[in-house]
Amino acid sequence: MENWQRGFVLHRRDYRETSLLVELFTEDSGRLTVLAKGARAKRSPLKSLLQPFTPLLLRWSGRGELKVLTKAEPAAIALPLQGAALYSGFYVNELVMRLLAAETAHPQLFQDYLQCLTELASAPHSPEAALRRFEFQLLHIMGYGIDFCHCAGSGLPVDDDMTYRYREEKGFIASLIRDNLTFFGRELLAFHRRDFTDEAVLHAAKRFIRIALKPYLGAKPLKSRELFSQHILYRK
Repeated sequence: MENWQRGFVLHRRDYRETSLLVELFTEDSGRLTVLAKGARAKRSPLKSLLQPFTPLLLRWSGRGELKVLTKAEPAAIALPLQGAALYSGFYVNELVMRLLAAETAHPQLFQDYLQCLTELASAPHSPEAALRRFEFQLLHIMGYGIDFCHCAGSGLPVDDDMTYRYREEKGFIASLIRDNLTFFGRELLAFHRRDFTDEAVLHAAKRFIRIALKPYLGAKPLKSRELFSQHILYRK
């Protein structure tokens, strides 16, 4: 690749004695894996640069699945994520790694990712709304075409005070059944607007997202959730 691209490190792991395998999320090439040769060497400037949440300018070469990183420079200072915001950032990175196909461009989602990290850095103690906005946008990018504004059974507009039960691959159908799959119409309309200012809507959105993402994530648990749970237990 001859031109510079903006990107972020999603994850890195040691490779052989002095190198790193680095998962990147880039603006114009999407998610990809690069080999950073010698990045763990004592004098390598890449050692401290290739870290999550640091905006980077990147260049690489190669045509196979594994590219070779040729240049990396900081585009800005690292976003200061701490505490709950830091673990939330790891969660967002894990979603991108597990749900996006490799080398598929998602320039709008890259902007949404940057916005999410910026919001996490500015409101470290209340990350939930930023996470929900990114998750809903991620579902949209993945082609998750659920209509939050109309009943899937009748086609009628969703009513604020009615309850609707979610049916996978169909949508929300008016129902008197009240269980984990049931949502108020006003919650669905808020989902459509990406408006999570109401605490009840925020809780409902988290419940829906876990339901919607489960078929894509499968049985393998998210490591970031496990880390966050351990962090909470340690603080207690």
